[in-house]
Amino acid sequence: MQNQYEKQKQAKNKIGIVDTKKSVFHRVKQVSTYTLLAIWALINIFPIYYMFTFSLKDNGEIFGQNVIGLPQDWIWKNYEDALNVGNMGRFFINSFIVSGVTILIVIVFSIMATFALTRMIWRGRKVVNSTFMLGLTVPIHAAILPVFLLLSKLKMLDSYESLIIPYAAFGLAMAILIFTGFMQDIPKELDEAACLDGCNTWGILFKIILPLMKPAMATAGIFTFLSCWNELMFATIFISKSEYRTLTVGLQTLTGSYTTQWGPIGAALTLATLPTLVIYIFLSKRIQSSFVAGAVKG
Repeated sequence: MQNQYEKQKQAKNKIGIVDTKKSVFHRVKQVSTYTLLAIWALINIFPIYYMFTFSLKDNGEIFGQNVIGLPQDWIWKNYEDALNVGNMGRFFINSFIVSGVTILIVIVFSIMATFALTRMIWRGRKVVNSTFMLGLTVPIHAAILPVFLLLSKLKMLDSYESLIIPYAAFGLAMAILIFTGFMQDIPKELDEAACLDGCNTWGILFKIILPLMKPAMATAGIFTFLSCWNELMFATIFISKSEYRTLTVGLQTLTGSYTTQWGPIGAALTLATLPTLVIYIFLSKRIQSSFVAGAVKG
């Protein structure tokens, strides 16, 4: 009886030791994971921090006295110089006009094209879909010369249209790809029920499909916005007049105008980055839900 009791006690001790080891291992694993995630977060946040502090310093601090630390004197005048003297305000408006109109065109036309390709049955739709997808294989900058010659013959250079039309044309393929994966998951029984209730094709599109496509529309809108907002080559080649220049081209001219004053350049870069960060922060959940919904086939 005593031997049996001792064996049970030893077994419990062994179990306790194993549980302790598992607990210690779990804690070490958890601490290691959070440490790595914190380091990775700092690596990603540091460029934003550096750019912001860069924008509030003078040349002395930027080039040696205080490279990484917080500014000794917070020079907010750099932002005023970037907006007024560097004409960044006008470049901001131009970029918002071009990006906004391009997003509207891309979403409207790609929604209608995707609806026709996925919800209607007609001869040649697979060929048309493959033709749209070929747009993903063509680099946007490979078409600079033919697009320039076409716009020149149409007398559309130095205008908003010279950027909006190429941006929208190259953005359709990606938007259709995003919408196709999402729209295929919407049950077609909804279309049939809407038909029984008296909806025509346009009614099904605008009353049934569009309300369910909001996450995908947000995703396509952000992708289109980023490609338009950060594009440089088309904006440099197709636009020569100052009143139509976008932000990326304006940053180049600002660099030439302020070769010795880098604070206003940092301020302009910060202002140029801010809209992208704000839009992604507010719409990131919609992007994730769109990807998940488009990936799961029910």
